[in-house]
Amino acid sequence: MTDPSTPEAVAAAAERFREDHAAVRAQIARVVVGQTGVVDGVLTCLFANGHALLEGVPGIGKTLLVRTLARALHLDFGRVQFTPDLMPADITGTTIVTEEDDGGRTKRAFTFQRGPVFAQILLADEINRATPKTQSALLEAMQERQITVAGETHDLPSPFFVLATQNPVEQEGTYPLPEAQLDRFLFKMLVGYSTRDEMAEILRRTTGDATPDAEPVLDAETLLGHQRLVRRVAVAPHVEDYAVRMVLATHPKGQYSAGEMATPMVNQYVRVGASPRAAQALILGAKVGALIDGRVAASIDDIRAIALPALRHRLVMNFEADAEGVSADAVVENIAETLPREV
Repeated sequence: MTDPSTPEAVAAAAERFREDHAAVRAQIARVVVGQTGVVDGVLTCLFANGHALLEGVPGIGKTLLVRTLARALHLDFGRVQFTPDLMPADITGTTIVTEEDDGGRTKRAFTFQRGPVFAQILLADEINRATPKTQSALLEAMQERQITVAGETHDLPSPFFVLATQNPVEQEGTYPLPEAQLDRFLFKMLVGYSTRDEMAEILRRTTGDATPDAEPVLDAETLLGHQRLVRRVAVAPHVEDYAVRMVLATHPKGQYSAGEMATPMVNQYVRVGASPRAAQALILGAKVGALIDGRVAASIDDIRAIALPALRHRLVMNFEADAEGVSADAVVENIAETLPREV
């Protein structure tokens, strides 16, 4: 897919984007029942060239969603099942000694053996079951799209998309993800329970003679073209300023800024606010939302629509918030409701 160079070409590319987005969404819907908000968030991360984190209790379809997305995309797929005994080399790969016959003499050489991270879609299943040392093995891969082993740098394939699942941190046997790693996820989605009708449909699909499956509808070259198109979506100065002010509003007094934009709720319950990556997530998510809606310019409403998944995992709450049961979602919703559209 070539990059469009005229307004007409951009409009045509935007229409193809909508068609491909709908096609992938339809394939996922063949297998995954409900969870439309989560599916939309995952696809937004995919087209924005970001990573996604899904949180929910076991058995509600997180892994199924990732596997189905991989089937709907003609991309290389890798999976890592995170456990407490998993080591960083089990993810990135390691350097081993190989032997070969060289005219009657044994020749030894160091060879890099690639790990499962060398995939275009990587499922990091139950990522918070592993220790922080192993979790951090993905830091360089997620940000730089490369890994370094034994002083040698190896580029990862393109596109590269990490879709991680985790259990609620209150559950036994989990390790909270480091803030630096959480910040590298474009979105964090909360996967809830199915409704009564949805659960009945799940039973019909999974306990009968035939289980539905997804078919590939999008390849790597087309996906990369859509990701480049997302970058070309226009963002007016006042929309960009709204995203900046939303991020600054998460900073309590004494953190990063003077806190002049923070709401009273932020100052009371937030210990550390969102980083500049949060503003990037808001803008990129808004651009994808505009394309899905058939527009080539992002709006403030596009930013408001993805504020929760873009910000909820980037706020560090204080002890008072934990004691009173105030969540990061409540703080983000408060910011979205009180932040003026223009100043």
